[in-house]
Amino acid sequence: MRNEIKDLLYTQRPQVVNTVSWAAGNGDRSENGDYIYGKKRLREIDRRVRFLTKRLESAEVIDPTKVVSDKVLFGATVVVENESGEEKTFSIVGLDETEPALGKISYRSPMGSALLQKKIDDVAYVKTPKGIEEYLIVDIRYEKID
Repeated sequence: MRNEIKDLLYTQRPQVVNTVSWAAGNGDRSENGDYIYGKKRLREIDRRVRFLTKRLESAEVIDPTKVVSDKVLFGATVVVENESGEEKTFSIVGLDETEPALGKISYRSPMGSALLQKKIDDVAYVKTPKGIEEYLIVDIRYEKID
């Protein structure tokens, strides 16, 4: 998030400001597409910077290696087995850290919320477009998530 704020403030915003300044110097602003789009883009950038700044201010860093629990909590790495016997591993992370292809799922996703508070040998029921799927909790670890 910090990198995105830095990019927005120090790379993208100055470029858009230059475009808007150039477009404003061309005369009639009411029909000037560069000016109109540039002003709109500046509002979008400022809105995103405010959003990210608020997220950073309220963010709390959790070190999963310091969590001691036999339940699935935020920061847990969970190994599950589906009905076909296939094992999958998921790490429960925040909304801004999700990367499903790498097994990082949000605690608010259907799978993430179904796993929360479960213990080893519990069954999690996940609502999917295909219907309800069952996953057996095989292992719960609290380790560093890359």
